[in-house]
Amino acid sequence: MKRILAGVLMVAFAATTAAAADSVTMTAKNGNVTFNHKAHSAANECKVCHGEAAPGKLTLGKDAAHKLCKGCHEVKKQGPTKCGECHKK
Repeated sequence: MKRILAGVLMVAFAATTAAAADSVTMTAKNGNVTFNHKAHSAANECKVCHGEAAPGKLTLGKDAAHKLCKGCHEVKKQGPTKCGECHKK
């Protein structure tokens, strides 16, 4: 019984960790922006956001983030484009 419980807990922990890795939060003064990285990477090539460099953590200023993220949403006519739809306090 202890082995079964330990196995279930290990699977639950692994699933929680994997799900958490799917979300990325970018800090912003007017509220953090959290998005599903897995969904975005399934719909786009890495270089769309990360450029030609090896994928890694992005550090974007306000203007660059708006140009990249909001611009893509406007072009594709998908996703949020208004401040409160992305920025959550």
